[in-house]
Amino acid sequence: MMNDCVEVSPLLADEKLSGSTLEVNKQDVARSFSLAAPTYDQVAALQRSVADNLLTKIPQRCFDNILDLGCGTGVVSAQLAQRFSTSTVFGLDIAEGMLEYARGQFSQPALHWCCADAENLPLSDNSVDLVFSSLAVQWCADFQQLCNEVKRVLKPGGTCVLATLGPETLHELRNAWQQVDGYVHVNRFIGSTAVTGAAIQAGFNCEFWQQELVMRYPELRQLTAELKALGAHNVNRGRPRGLTGRQRIEKLKAGYETFRDGDGLLPASYDVYYLRLENPA
Repeated sequence: MMNDCVEVSPLLADEKLSGSTLEVNKQDVARSFSLAAPTYDQVAALQRSVADNLLTKIPQRCFDNILDLGCGTGVVSAQLAQRFSTSTVFGLDIAEGMLEYARGQFSQPALHWCCADAENLPLSDNSVDLVFSSLAVQWCADFQQLCNEVKRVLKPGGTCVLATLGPETLHELRNAWQQVDGYVHVNRFIGSTAVTGAAIQAGFNCEFWQQELVMRYPELRQLTAELKALGAHNVNRGRPRGLTGRQRIEKLKAGYETFRDGDGLLPASYDVYYLRLENPA
């Protein structure tokens, strides 16, 4: 059974957000994902699926320098280095623990690792041909600043392909928590208008796709355990402090039970945005 004293605080969206800024504690983000590095790949089925979809959005041409923005454990960085064998690939992440894990797993000469903030890239202007970013930029505090930085480092004619999460992500869990209390238990994500608007404001030509992916679990504890193993903790202001007791956990479970489907499973929906951003030549 679920631990009676565990704070269940997975990622989630807030559909009311229309701007491009969020109140995100970046130190919490870095710490959470660093701690999750050893377990991340074991539970990252959805993340792998999204990354595979995003890889198909890359134009069929050669690239000198590739930036994997929010590279995590380095799995996709290594794939990019293999696919584009003449390219130099930079794996960048804010979580040093993720990069330490990546260094231990992948050692191709073309791979280089860097710990940095995506909103303040330590790269020269016009230095990158391709930016790849899968399910990382939703943790940025200012999506407009992120787009501005990507625009700055991309060469004229360069491409950015990215995947992020939209406001309907894990809406089942959001609704279940609303039956428990009024705290912010879940992370907020911005909507498609704000995402595409920020990209256009930065000067990109923007293509946009949206996809709903649904994972299913026999019990709620399996979903929350998976989110914990991914490092997807609540990092927003207004979140509850301390532990979650038995009575509140039971109310959360009862609220989620209303979503159990005809196959007897609990759905967890992900609202995935894909963007291809072209920097005009």
